[in-house]
Amino acid sequence: MAQTPQSFIEKNKDSTETFYYIIEGDTIPREYIDLEEVVLLNKIEFNSKQDRRRYLILRRKTKKVYPYAKLAAERLTTMSDRLKNIENKRDRKKYTKRVQKYIEEEFSEKLKKLTHTEGQILVKLIHRQTGRTAFELVKELRTGWRAFWYNTTANLFDISLKEEYQPFKEKEDYLIEDILERSFQSNLLERQKPAFEIDYLDLTAHWNSK
Repeated sequence: MAQTPQSFIEKNKDSTETFYYIIEGDTIPREYIDLEEVVLLNKIEFNSKQDRRRYLILRRKTKKVYPYAKLAAERLTTMSDRLKNIENKRDRKKYTKRVQKYIEEEFSEKLKKLTHTEGQILVKLIHRQTGRTAFELVKELRTGWRAFWYNTTANLFDISLKEEYQPFKEKEDYLIEDILERSFQSNLLERQKPAFEIDYLDLTAHWNSK
């Protein structure tokens, strides 16, 4: 008869928590345990009240703009798949304009209300979900998308459309990924697979080693 897994937690000197799972007499240490694609997350610890406040602000902004990035990825994927089956150049142009108009009506008023930092987070998340920067999408989709994006984000100051999502290089991007993973598991956001692989365990180990 299989033994029921037991676990206990040990506090390390640096205040991180390591989970030890005991399965049939074997002790398996790991900071996170994968169980049917679910990651058990450690409690977040901060070095200061300022760090905690910055994280909470980033969490609020990330949760606000992620649905827009997810929806944009869905619309662009649908458009790209449809265009593969449209050979006539005139029909392709007509269909693209129709989708661009639909995206504009769906996003325009909401995006105009974003702050500069929210707009920049959105640009990063669009890269996460589509694999392309907002700048590349502007070039790819030509005039309609260009006019929509620049008119919509005109109030976002010097926002960079070339910004990429790099959670292994940028600490803020790692924190955004942490926020997303926690929100997915809490059912606060609907999970959408990113355009490129992101291993959350490897990512966390990477930043914990610094």
